[in-house]
Amino acid sequence: MSNVTVCVRFRPLSSKEKRDLGDNICIQSMDSETFIIKDEKEEGFTFSFDKVFYEESNQADVYEFLVLPIVRDTVNSINGTIITYGQTGAGKTYSMEGPNILESDEKKKGILPRVVDGLFACIKTSADSTKYTVKLSMVEIYMEKVRDLFDLSKDNIQIKESKTQGIVLSGATEISLSDTAEALQSLSTEMNMASSRSHCVYMFTLNQESISEKRVKSGKLILVDLAGSEKVEKTGAEGRVLEEAKTINKSLSALGNVINALTCGSPAKANHIPYRDSKLTRMLQDALGGNSRTALLCCCSPSPSNASESLSTLRFGARAKHIKTSPLVIKVSEEKCSKKNGDASGTRDESFEKILEKMSERLNDEDIELLEELFIQAGLFVDPDSEEDLESAIQDVVQQTISSLMKAVEELRSTVEMLQRENNAMKGRLAVAERCDALPGKNADFLQKIFGFLSSFIPGM
Repeated sequence: MSNVTVCVRFRPLSSKEKRDLGDNICIQSMDSETFIIKDEKEEGFTFSFDKVFYEESNQADVYEFLVLPIVRDTVNSINGTIITYGQTGAGKTYSMEGPNILESDEKKKGILPRVVDGLFACIKTSADSTKYTVKLSMVEIYMEKVRDLFDLSKDNIQIKESKTQGIVLSGATEISLSDTAEALQSLSTEMNMASSRSHCVYMFTLNQESISEKRVKSGKLILVDLAGSEKVEKTGAEGRVLEEAKTINKSLSALGNVINALTCGSPAKANHIPYRDSKLTRMLQDALGGNSRTALLCCCSPSPSNASESLSTLRFGARAKHIKTSPLVIKVSEEKCSKKNGDASGTRDESFEKILEKMSERLNDEDIELLEELFIQAGLFVDPDSEEDLESAIQDVVQQTISSLMKAVEELRSTVEMLQRENNAMKGRLAVAERCDALPGKNADFLQKIFGFLSSFIPGM
């Protein structure tokens, strides 16, 4: 088990922030891991993370500390995920991509181009007896739909789960990469298609085949540039932009709920993690508590005008720090791979995949899922993960049922306690009434009035 690595990066003040408040900042550096941030009321809050990158830090510092260890693990067939998080304009995309994916200035290169360089550099230094293949998928999550950036006609990619591969994007385009230049060119071309109002996901898959060992190992590296969180009342968003902001905030809220469930949930609720509440959390299921080494870069503004948003980001990062993951080396036997690749049903499955894609243009998601199930039941469509999907669905139902039962037990316990209190109060009233009845008439009436008056102020009396 290993914890998620969480770092914080403060960007330099923007020209607008300098115009409004001069060079004032709301953070005070203690050391390379700890700092104090003040809110609008000048109240100080202390935070500590694995590393803090202050305004003077450079792109290489972030990559070498946070990202490079995960790149090396990916080449050794251990899954990795790197996520940038923060409010709109906090420097997430600059940290992830740099000014431009093809940026020639080495100092300005972001995480993404450095990852590409790092992957191929590690491959070149590996043993000659190992053969590597590198594949890339690019998708964005926009308005709760997963769109393939290599094939824009695939605008509703389905997310599925496999025991061997973990979370997979069913039908997403994968392109093979042979060198750094080709990878960067592919990324640069397709990134222009991505919306700035979406979560952008880059998925590298590395397969390594050993000549001496009849086994294939696979590692997956996912980079996630999250859309910025924002306060709608502060930005004044309207119309389509308002709807986009609401969807973004909803998915980020779902992400926060998953992290809370993983780190702060009560024992009664610990069994159910709401990964399925959004496409984002479902896609990040492996990264959040699964088979992956995960790193989170929280990007913040140092300006007092954004102290509230920065505090929210920092609290998110502090919770994420407590998540534990279980990264493992994924091995697939050569015999199993050859059987799967040589299966005669492959062509037939591809045909039915195409049918489903065509019909998805006219039918909604539920109709397509029902049709796919009918194909499988009729034996017309082979689903290698059907048993795993069924097991996953059963686990979800069991977990939800347990949570519902625990909630019902809690409500029943509360009801029983309330009835016991009312019963005790009733017994007290009867005892007082009996004593009053034993007293002379006027005294009894007086005491009953006093008791009635007090019982209106003292619950349970």
